[in-house]
Amino acid sequence: MAQGKLVSLVNKVGTLLDSMAVKGVDRSYIGAPEKPWQVILRGNVSQTIVSMKSQGDMAGEEYSANPHLKTTPSQYVGLWAGYRGYGLGYTFNVGGDKGSYFTIGATGGSYGINVRIHSFENSTPNFNLNSSLISEEDLDTWQEVKLIDPIHVKTIIADGYYMFNGKKFSYAAAYDQSVIQKRSAGSLMAGLMYNYTDIDYASDLNGDIIYAMEGLGRMKLWQGSVGVGYAYNWVPARGLLINILAMPMLTFVNKLKAYAYETNVETLMEAPIFWDPDISNEDWDKWFYGNLHITPIGDKTFNSGLSIGFDARMSLTYSFGRCFLNAYGQFNNIRYHHNSTKGYLNDWFINTSFGVRL
Repeated sequence: MAQGKLVSLVNKVGTLLDSMAVKGVDRSYIGAPEKPWQVILRGNVSQTIVSMKSQGDMAGEEYSANPHLKTTPSQYVGLWAGYRGYGLGYTFNVGGDKGSYFTIGATGGSYGINVRIHSFENSTPNFNLNSSLISEEDLDTWQEVKLIDPIHVKTIIADGYYMFNGKKFSYAAAYDQSVIQKRSAGSLMAGLMYNYTDIDYASDLNGDIIYAMEGLGRMKLWQGSVGVGYAYNWVPARGLLINILAMPMLTFVNKLKAYAYETNVETLMEAPIFWDPDISNEDWDKWFYGNLHITPIGDKTFNSGLSIGFDARMSLTYSFGRCFLNAYGQFNNIRYHHNSTKGYLNDWFINTSFGVRL
């Protein structure tokens, strides 16, 4: 009896999702495939760039630093499975910086909701340190820094959209292929976006970077944004769909939690070996990083106030029978600042997919 009730419940949920997929739509513009499931083999190329800028005083000399935690464009492969636009996906890294993606999607007649969780490590930031303390011949060494302990970055981006012309325009047709756009149509859109970013490089081995960043060793960002934009589905031929979406975003929640650390860099700088021109780089690194330490001294939350960002997407889909090919890209720009440190997060990816409706 319990098994029968479970089957009945699943059937009811399936019927509800079937009706929601085409509820209130113009069937001459949007059609629901007979097969409700989508199983998609997905390849992904992505890059996350975190830019920070700081300036201060080191040994009586001014300096400025502009670290770019710029991942190598990374390659992922994985699967996405969904029923009428409701589904889950996971991709794992096969090239570039280590990382993984987990995605959740839900799209209906007039709305779209997506959640992406991206975790990665970066051990070769472009540090861009400029100071008269650094000789011209050593400048290149400070541009590309090889970290012993990598920087850990985790981002969660959730966005939701409402399409004002959901009767004729389908977001789902372009981005999860749960329905089919038969004729060209566009729609004004309203959107909400939430971003959480955790950047952590707080370790003894990164004490020199923490010192250059005025004690900042870890930060967490929480941001909420709203926007209004436009999306268009162009159907130039049967089975072919091209989508473009553009939306400026106003960030109205922009909080940053900064974790501060003390370092013993200035104490080490007083040692004769620190300035010894005859010591080899290997011996200097062994001495310096063997004695470098950090101590946590607390954290503080800052409100960065209003800022402007941007969300842009483009998709190309070709459907043939029960199968389809799809490629789409997305770009997000998010800005923040606190005290003398400011920066931005650029996040982009391109997905290529082969899917089958079952």
